[in-house]
Amino acid sequence: MISSVPETMYLLVFLLFLAPFSVQSHVQSVPVSQYVNSRKTICNFVCDFWDCFDESHCGYHKESPALGAPFTCDFEQDSCGWQDISTSGYRWLRDRAGSAFRNPEPHTDHTFGTDLGWYMAVGTHQGKEPAIAALRSPVLHEAAPTCEIRLWYHGNIQDVADLRMELTHNSETLLLWQSIGQLGGNDWQELVVATGRVQGDFWVTISATRNATHRGAMALDDVEFWNCGLPSSQNSCTRYQHHCNNHACVELTELCDGEDNCGDASDEDQVSCSEGDSGKGMVWYSRGETMAERGGMSPSFPSAVDYKVTDFENGLNHWTNTTGWVITQGSEASVASAEPVRDHSKNSASGSFLLSKAEQGNPAVLVSPEFHPSNTNGCLFTFYYYLHGSEDGSLQLFLQNLDPDSPQTELIRTRHGELGTAWVRDKVDIYKEHPYRILLKGQTGPGGVVGLDDLILDQHCKPANKTEDTSPPEASILGPLTAFPLHLQNITKIGSRLQRDSFCEPGHFSCGDFCLPPEQLCDFVPQCEGGVDEQNCGGTNFESGPGGWEDASVGHLQWQRLNVQENPDPKTDAKGNETGYFLLVQRAWGQLTGVALARTPVLGPSGPGCTLKMAYYLQGQPEELSCNFERDSCGWYPEHKTDALWRRASRQGPGYDHTTSQGHFMYLDPTMPPARGRGARLLTALQVPPTHHECLSFWYHLYGPQIGTLSLMLRRAGQADVHLWARTGTHGNKWHQAWATLSHPPDPIIKYQLVFEAHRNGYHGNIAVDDITVRPGSCWAPRHCSFENSACGLLSSGQGTWQRQGNATDSVRRGPRADHTTETSEGHYMMVDTSPSALPQGQTAFLTSEEYSPLAQPGCFTFWYHLSLQNPGTLHVYVEEDKRRRVFSVSAHGGFTWRLGSVDVQPEKAWKVIFEATGAGVEHTYIAVDDLHLKDGPCPQPGSCDFESDMCSWSHTPWPGLGGYSWDWSSGATPSRYPQPPVDHTLGTKTGHFAFFDTSVLGPGGRAAWLRSEPLPPTPVGGSCLRFWYHMGFPEHFYMGELKVLLLSSQGLLTVWGTGAYLRHQWLEGYVQVTSPVEFQIVFEATLGGQPVLGPIALDDIVYQTGQSCEPPVPNREESSKPLTIPVVMITFLVVLILGLLAFGVWHRLKKGGYPFMREKEENNTASGFDNVVFNSDHVTLPSITSDQ
Repeated sequence: MISSVPETMYLLVFLLFLAPFSVQSHVQSVPVSQYVNSRKTICNFVCDFWDCFDESHCGYHKESPALGAPFTCDFEQDSCGWQDISTSGYRWLRDRAGSAFRNPEPHTDHTFGTDLGWYMAVGTHQGKEPAIAALRSPVLHEAAPTCEIRLWYHGNIQDVADLRMELTHNSETLLLWQSIGQLGGNDWQELVVATGRVQGDFWVTISATRNATHRGAMALDDVEFWNCGLPSSQNSCTRYQHHCNNHACVELTELCDGEDNCGDASDEDQVSCSEGDSGKGMVWYSRGETMAERGGMSPSFPSAVDYKVTDFENGLNHWTNTTGWVITQGSEASVASAEPVRDHSKNSASGSFLLSKAEQGNPAVLVSPEFHPSNTNGCLFTFYYYLHGSEDGSLQLFLQNLDPDSPQTELIRTRHGELGTAWVRDKVDIYKEHPYRILLKGQTGPGGVVGLDDLILDQHCKPANKTEDTSPPEASILGPLTAFPLHLQNITKIGSRLQRDSFCEPGHFSCGDFCLPPEQLCDFVPQCEGGVDEQNCGGTNFESGPGGWEDASVGHLQWQRLNVQENPDPKTDAKGNETGYFLLVQRAWGQLTGVALARTPVLGPSGPGCTLKMAYYLQGQPEELSCNFERDSCGWYPEHKTDALWRRASRQGPGYDHTTSQGHFMYLDPTMPPARGRGARLLTALQVPPTHHECLSFWYHLYGPQIGTLSLMLRRAGQADVHLWARTGTHGNKWHQAWATLSHPPDPIIKYQLVFEAHRNGYHGNIAVDDITVRPGSCWAPRHCSFENSACGLLSSGQGTWQRQGNATDSVRRGPRADHTTETSEGHYMMVDTSPSALPQGQTAFLTSEEYSPLAQPGCFTFWYHLSLQNPGTLHVYVEEDKRRRVFSVSAHGGFTWRLGSVDVQPEKAWKVIFEATGAGVEHTYIAVDDLHLKDGPCPQPGSCDFESDMCSWSHTPWPGLGGYSWDWSSGATPSRYPQPPVDHTLGTKTGHFAFFDTSVLGPGGRAAWLRSEPLPPTPVGGSCLRFWYHMGFPEHFYMGELKVLLLSSQGLLTVWGTGAYLRHQWLEGYVQVTSPVEFQIVFEATLGGQPVLGPIALDDIVYQTGQSCEPPVPNREESSKPLTIPVVMITFLVVLILGLLAFGVWHRLKKGGYPFMREKEENNTASGFDNVVFNSDHVTLPSITSDQ
């Protein structure tokens, strides 16, 4: 159902298909000697060597490891061979955000989405004269007919007068694309341009133009060459392929289609396709027996199929132009118009094609000769068309039945809208029992054009008049033919609807007694009787027709309206009918990248409450759950309910995948788009459970100071989602593995979906998922359990009951007000009520985990526990391997704080953890546990951490009121979008880890990030010592980061240490004596003392020494006096000796009558000052005394 909106709009439904049908370039095992001296193998979009070095400086950096991926340049390493050839100060530069522009500027690059990424930019030029900045690619060699150039640009029409892309080859320069006012938006925009078949050497030039009114700011990023490589040589081909003369293999459907798919044109030459004559402008050729001789033809194909091609180089041939079509060339195209600048046949401005600018209501019609019936062998008609410059442009193909008893004209094909600057291929198989003609009708809107080229008919399209005279009939210059049906001349196209109309203006809709203008059609306000003006506007169940939806695809895929019985899957329509209709994606004849696109007529205006509801079906197989995302996204797809979408990526976010460190993963960028919707979901297709239990394993990446939450859910129709797993906050710039057990009901008919849901907490950070695998059986007990989504398989037994709960509604009678994980009332934990009515004194309640896997090295099992204010009883923790062993026990009054428990473990067999609560018989008491965690290595001392394995017991959960920022965990070896120390302090290497925070994400207002220790007991008399190492680095003096040490307790917040630093790119030691008479936490606070700037604050090797002093021990008076006696006597003797020698020297000079000080003053008339004295920060060094010579 569609209801009211304020502006005209198009409603689009599209499906991306990332595995093109065309032959892709792959690495071939070819002897090196064959290519080393061959210029043709360099920069030809084919990796001829194992390391692809022949393609390493060709405007892109090699080929992505994924099959079918493009050759890409992201400008992160260098310019990939692209060179600025500008002749003025207005030039292209490789730059980062902010340098090349005045305003506006892209705040991030497109590759990584950060201000650290690189792109090519042309900045605002200060000159007054018009200028052009030109960026040229290296010399490239050979481009396939399917070649597409894709890039992302940033700029709008106010910033640059003209942006264009040109291709130069054989001394001819072709205009591939020109902005002509199409630039717009304040974000990165994608541009896709088809090059067509290019033979020999060529290069691409991208130029931006500025003038007195346009400042000229523009940026480019992620230039990609898709499907540009020609097929490589093969020893043999399949039965459905043709073996070319150069030993390449092409599909049989690509033979004689007017394109050089082999690379040597042998799929189009006379040897392969030609038998018969050639006439004026019409070439007769065939699919010949040469293919069968080479073993490249399927026996189901005929051995000889003659083809007739009209390429308009020498006229219309047997085709008749009734009105509106003209033969022209690309060289005659008007400046800044939508007219083609090249034909399809030659891919040249000198090639000819058919063009029309006929407007609505007065279409241009091209009529074929009359053909004999083709009811046994269908007539295959191939043609290329061009629709550009107007959304109202359309091309329709009709078949006119010439049966005298029942003359009919049937609409076979419709193409409508703006399809870009590419020639698009289409094919039609015609089966007719009576003679017929082919009619091609084109019309467009203001500024638009319709083009035709390369009309190809096979041998089964047999003309009724086999005359040798191929000159055009006289009627073609006299006007419409009398044979052309009159009722077609009155057909007016409105959207995708046909209406016969005798008195309304062209484009208007007849409501019987009056006419509606086009803007009142499909505006959600019925005005005609019966609401016929609002029919065929997109709302439909497809039972009586397409409902206004029209296929607008130009590639290998298309939308078709089909019946359930015409396709094996799905087996019913959306309402369960076995005879219903729907739109289904099918293969198509377009030669470009496969994108299926369907759209409605022009809709609106409409209101803000306008909604679209539809049912969709995605076919998936159970095994598609397991996916490493290298080839595609398998059975996983993004849900389109918010602006933020998961997408398959290779370089964004983490910068590397988990599978190969160079491959792909599923990625969510919280910054794209920032408009609305804080959540995004990644779904599977419906799955059939193969067993009662399955173990799902996956790797996740949560990184950034405002990262939010990633969760995993299991969904069944008609049931509430089952939460399986969740993580909140940053987990360092590295991949982590997680597991979840999928439990299914006994009935295998009940299908399910898996859902990854990400909720962002801001716009700093990224979320990614990779290497999802599923195996039969349950998983081991999870190494981390926060109880946020489930009880993690822990089972309650005994006299009392452990239960998972939260306190979000304040309806819970017992338990902490907040959990430990999220530190909010919405969080969950496990709790047992130890009141006498629930757990009598001396009675016990057990909480038992699932089995953990054996450990090959020592591990540390940690948990957080919370005891009620009054004595709840005793909490014991056991490790059960072959027998049960107590490893932890606590019995005391609690408080309002979660406390940490830790146990060193190293079981050699499968083992369990058991929590035992024993009641004390006190009312209103409880025991709770949260955040179970098994990690590698021995347990650290309380309050201490070297950060090598994780953050230990230090919490980086954002503190309320400080902006939601958190510390992170990383190493110098981990790629990072934020600056960080190159090495840690513990190991002194880039592989060592530390905690760090980038202050550049902080805004004004004194917001900060806290790193908090576990609750520590009151210090002994004299306090305890806290030692740590810190690293700070800021580029300017007035940009100063601040690091403080705070004590947080029931007595308040106390600052005990602090420092501000800049330009200190080294690890420095800090220490402070800590004293607290009550339980407390140590807090490291990172904040700014100036304006935001890139600058890290890092911490490492925190050591909390209970009851120890930070100052070294001072020796007592008796011990210190003895060793000092001799040095003092010696120093006194030396001082007396030096003074005596100085006095003797002065007396000796005076005795000779000299006055050295007065003479020196007379000879050297210099200003007095400090001389030869070195001042340091805390002492003065005097110069050494030398004897007078």
